[in-house]
Amino acid sequence: MTLSAHDKELVAKTWTKIAPKAAQIGGEALGRLIAVFPQTKTYFSHFADHSASSPQIKAHGAKVLGAIGQAVSGIDNVSASLSKLSELHAYNLRVDPVNFKLLAHTLLVTLSAYLGAEFTPEVHLAWDKFLALVATVLSEKYR
Repeated sequence: MTLSAHDKELVAKTWTKIAPKAAQIGGEALGRLIAVFPQTKTYFSHFADHSASSPQIKAHGAKVLGAIGQAVSGIDNVSASLSKLSELHAYNLRVDPVNFKLLAHTLLVTLSAYLGAEFTPEVHLAWDKFLALVATVLSEKYR
């Protein structure tokens, strides 16, 4: 999916509001992923607790949003920004790429809750396109 200059601007602008709460938002989005799509627990079998309040879920969610922040910073070349992460998930962790789309969905829901009225339809569309791009990039090494 192609991001327009305006999409990139909206993503970057809203990221400045998200970044200070990135760890919290990431933990909540990952917790939501596991609650709504319980089949994703298989990738976290080494976690003692799969609840949204789990310190391990929160910590991994913070890492996820850290990667999203890298992608925002390198929005003109997301493939380069996330290349190592794509390799890790494809070759080492062997995560089914459909899960990247599921996480994108739960992240959109979580962003909507945090941004409230600032998560306008236009911002929603820009983030949806951006997260679709991130999911595609993370799936690249599977081909």
